[in-house]
Amino acid sequence: MINVLKFGGTSLADAKRIIFVSNIIEEKSKINKISVVLSAPATITNSLEKIIQLCLLKDKNYKKEIQNIKNKFDLIVKNIYKNNKNFLFKKIIKKINHEILFLKNTSKKIYLLNKCSKHIFAKVISRGEILSTQIMKQILLSKGHNITLINPVKKILAEGNILDAYVNINKSIKKIQKIKFKKNSIILMPGFIAGNKKKELVILGRNGSDYSAAILSACIKAQSCEIWTDVDGILTCDPKIFSNAKIIKKISYKNVTEISNLGAKVLHPKTIYPLKKFKIPCYIKNTFNKNFIGTKISNYSNKKIQNIYPNIAYIKNVTIFIIKTLNQRNINKIYKNLLKINKKESIILFFSINFIHRQSINIYVNNIHFEKVNFIIKKLIFNKKETYKKKIYKKISIISIIKPKLYQNKKIIQNIYQILYDLNIKTMYDIKNFSKNSISLIIKSKYKNKIINLLHKKIINNYKIIQIFLFGIGGIGQTLLKQINQEKKSLKKKNIIIKICLISNSNKILFQEKGIKINSWKEKFHTIKKKYFQEKFLINKIKKIIKKNNFINPSIVDCTSSKKISKEYLYFIKNKFNIITANKKFNTGNITDYKNIRKKININNKKFFYETNVGGGLPVIQTIQNLKQTGDKLINFKGILSGSLSFIFGKLEQKILFSDAIKQAKEKGLTEPDPREDLSGLDVARKLLIIAREFGYSLELKDIQIKKILPQLCNSNSTVQKFLKETKKFNKYFLNKIKSAKKNNKKIKFIAKISNKGKCTVQIEEVDKKDPLYEIKNGENALSFYTKYYQPIPLVIRGYGAGKKVTASGVLSDLLKTIV
Repeated sequence: MINVLKFGGTSLADAKRIIFVSNIIEEKSKINKISVVLSAPATITNSLEKIIQLCLLKDKNYKKEIQNIKNKFDLIVKNIYKNNKNFLFKKIIKKINHEILFLKNTSKKIYLLNKCSKHIFAKVISRGEILSTQIMKQILLSKGHNITLINPVKKILAEGNILDAYVNINKSIKKIQKIKFKKNSIILMPGFIAGNKKKELVILGRNGSDYSAAILSACIKAQSCEIWTDVDGILTCDPKIFSNAKIIKKISYKNVTEISNLGAKVLHPKTIYPLKKFKIPCYIKNTFNKNFIGTKISNYSNKKIQNIYPNIAYIKNVTIFIIKTLNQRNINKIYKNLLKINKKESIILFFSINFIHRQSINIYVNNIHFEKVNFIIKKLIFNKKETYKKKIYKKISIISIIKPKLYQNKKIIQNIYQILYDLNIKTMYDIKNFSKNSISLIIKSKYKNKIINLLHKKIINNYKIIQIFLFGIGGIGQTLLKQINQEKKSLKKKNIIIKICLISNSNKILFQEKGIKINSWKEKFHTIKKKYFQEKFLINKIKKIIKKNNFINPSIVDCTSSKKISKEYLYFIKNKFNIITANKKFNTGNITDYKNIRKKININNKKFFYETNVGGGLPVIQTIQNLKQTGDKLINFKGILSGSLSFIFGKLEQKILFSDAIKQAKEKGLTEPDPREDLSGLDVARKLLIIAREFGYSLELKDIQIKKILPQLCNSNSTVQKFLKETKKFNKYFLNKIKSAKKNNKKIKFIAKISNKGKCTVQIEEVDKKDPLYEIKNGENALSFYTKYYQPIPLVIRGYGAGKKVTASGVLSDLLKTIV
């Protein structure tokens, strides 16, 4: 049994890496007989091509480029010799000098004649593989190994284009079988090159060393073929676009051919062909992580690997030719002629024909071939008797998602189109490929990276993404940011990623599309100068940000009490934002807007959550909506809806003076900055209106009857400090109320009520021990619902309904409900 190992340019970039590769070869040779195919050291082939280009441009800098190649090889050899004194340094330097002399003489001729034949081009750019093989041979000989060197020009027979040849496998097998291999020898062969019938050197195209390894594997009937590179295997995506791409551990020949054809930088389809034909498993392995198993490519059936990750491939810099004609036959002729040209000119073309009427054809071609293909198409459709229409689109990319039995996976297909919908990106075309294992999206190139990133996050990593625009960074807003930061790790374990894209107060905006770091947001925010002295200008700036960028599952989080921001909710919904709000202004605004937004969220498939509008973090709104969905109906409602007033009235029961109770509530952060807002009863009235509307009552805020808490008006123009001093005059009034209620074994509470006819009132009432609200104090809320299903014992929701932490927690809970 014999294994073939191929090492790429990055694995052989310098002396250290070449020595490391020689150690891998030694280790492998102790287990099995091995054959090794080597590329040129990294950058060498590019430098050799550059020499030819400079010569043709009459640029004498080609001499410097030759010297650079010599210097690189000399340095490699010197450093190998430092580590291994048995290495025949002088012998290999002599070979390097011989090759450099060839380069100098050949380059001079190209420079003087100003032309370079394909044969000369092939000879020049193949020097790197020849030298790297000679260096490896001397390293292994110095360690006492027997070496058999295969000359591919003599033993691998190729046909066709000199610079992109195909190997005749059957004839090559016969040639290889004639070689008498030394016992226990390591077989070495330079990759990338072969020979034609005339015994001239030809090259096997870019990535030709992989093809060489596959051919050699077929010729010697290898047990396996290992392609050693600088990555752990075939990745789900280009890591330059998405850094957290995953390794595909198993993949079939068929699927790897498809992802290669669709743009993934893996094995070339012609490399896969001999491996598939001779059923040789191929491993993609990392030279710098040698113990990692890598990716295994084999003759897997789709049933065995249908649970593997999808792969995302792309082809950038594409031009689309769209040709239309009324005659079906002409489309067929164009298609057949282009196929012939495709094969002859080695131009990769993708076709899409309108199969319903067969009156149009789309041709996708790499931009580098644009002029040639454009000329060919003009020639093909030049016919005065027929009318053709031709359109050309440039700066196009083709993104493909590949997975066995993809079309049967409705969830993935839905996710693909949902991402495009959420980003508001229109595909020019989508192609459901014949294999039924892939779908290709034709899009403008400017969207390529964004779409690939999101496809990977949602389809492969299965990330559930929430992007936040946070309005308001007072107590609730800042607490919410802390809670998100605290829960970041636990959410990530559940594949939930929350990105804070925008933070805003009434006059500043901090925006970062990729996400603001929560730990440092304050420092960045404080460095921003105040720009917006009116809220409307700030809102207009935010609208511009929304128009300019594309977001996936974005949410407006409103932690303000701004009426102007709440008026923009419909705009945000139309632009595919969810709304999460602690702001009660919208839900207590006019009933027309209240009803309209609920229609819009259904049309736009968005979420509008406002659980914290009533009861802080308590599940009030959700409970009401659940009752309605099950057909329940409200008979009447009674509740304590203000955590601050619950706290104040609880303190009164403990014989604490009214003025002191207000101060304590304010110090604990339970009241608004101005406690008069709490004592007005308006906040409770807003909450009651929201409850009534949730149950289907079409009421306005003016319909809520508020009986004021304070027996007389306070000066609304005075400062908060002056007002707090004024509250002392109400101490006696509340002491008397407490005493009066106590005589009747009752307590006073600030109660919100809805009668069976929909009448809504907010007032101080006395409640007895049988009432669920009797023991409510210390900032608690309590809501008792008497319904068709819950009577005579009501459904009661009770818990803390005030404070930054519970409200922020309720907002976060609503946010997590937006996950799609």
